[in-house]
Amino acid sequence: MTTIAAARGVLAEHRYPQHELTEAFARVCAGTARESALLRRFHRSTKVNTRYLALPLEQTCALTDFGAKNDAFITHGTRLGADALTAALDEAGVRPDEVDLIVFTTVTGVAAPSLDARIASRVGLRPDVKRIPMFGLGCVAGASGIARLHDYLVSRPNQVAVLVSVELCSLTVQHNDRSVANMVASGLFGDGAAAVVAVGTERAAGIDGPQVVDSRTHLYPDTERTMGWDIGSTGLKIVLDAEVPVLVEQYLRQDVQTLLQAHRLSLPEVAGWVCHPGGPKVIEAICSTLDLEPEALEITWRSLAEVGNLSSSSVLHVLADTMDKRSFEPGSPGVLMAMGPGFCSELVLLRW
Repeated sequence: MTTIAAARGVLAEHRYPQHELTEAFARVCAGTARESALLRRFHRSTKVNTRYLALPLEQTCALTDFGAKNDAFITHGTRLGADALTAALDEAGVRPDEVDLIVFTTVTGVAAPSLDARIASRVGLRPDVKRIPMFGLGCVAGASGIARLHDYLVSRPNQVAVLVSVELCSLTVQHNDRSVANMVASGLFGDGAAAVVAVGTERAAGIDGPQVVDSRTHLYPDTERTMGWDIGSTGLKIVLDAEVPVLVEQYLRQDVQTLLQAHRLSLPEVAGWVCHPGGPKVIEAICSTLDLEPEALEITWRSLAEVGNLSSSSVLHVLADTMDKRSFEPGSPGVLMAMGPGFCSELVLLRW
């Protein structure tokens, strides 16, 4: 089996209370007093208290050109990704030149070469390291990345694979876009990065981390416009449908049960849940459909309040916090999950 040797999250440099971000984004996203009031209501409903930005707030609000935003993404994203990977490697006790595969994910900027090539050079990965950059999976990509590490390491049990996620969501806020999706996004998403180090069975001796047992993906029908981007001259314009919690209620319980039943497990046997903090209504829908008490997702709720939604990096931050702050009976099952553009879910069965 694959063992997660370390998971580390890092945050962008500039920290702001939500009320300060609300007022700044009201000036650039809303035109009328009514629209400003609506934006403030959306921001309050996110239950986010603080967020981190790659650039100072005044610079973030002054950026309107897609090229300038993307240049900032490359500069700051490379640094944050390298910092996250270095921290995860240090925690795992793995040297950079021992890494055989790097999977990289983002949905908030574009680059060729992709950021993993720049991070590899900066951190000191081998010249023959295998690279898999992923774009377009959005919030689900943290869970999907771990699943793909597992797929790789099952057939290469003597190797080391890493996942790096970089998401600078603040650089995608659209000026003068009065859509509900842009208003909600401007109050929910923040900037950060994360990294996971995983090892195959033959490298796992002495490593005390959760094992990846299995994974499942479900691409839901007729949901392409539920979440994603429309890409135009001003950059990445968010597509975000209010039906996401409804899809969670409709599909997630059966998805989780199907994964668990394949291993003769049931919902009450799951000791630890590692869930992406998609937003209050999404978290509430997860609790409702899986019959979970609110404290089961306490770390998810806390992450949402303290840093906001970091897209693909968020579930990896929750994983890192769970590994740091909670202990489970050895061998007990856990589930890591996220949902994102497709619309789809990715579930990873863990053994603590």
